[in-house]
Amino acid sequence: MNQRAAARVVQALAAAPTRLAENPRIGVRLDEFDPREVRRILVGDYELRYEIAATTIYVLRLWHAREDR
Repeated sequence: MNQRAAARVVQALAAAPTRLAENPRIGVRLDEFDPREVRRILVGDYELRYEIAATTIYVLRLWHAREDR
């Protein structure tokens, strides 16, 4: 595995919560979870699902987008 590429992925994943804190509705809303506000963003080849509940953001799942989920 390319160590530099892996480091970039780790940095992007680590930065994602900060991006969400600054702009929580940046992700696409997933209507199948209504009435909960569950959203998703792509971070490189990874999908991050999160929920906005009042003033709190909960990270629900993180996985490689190639996985069948």
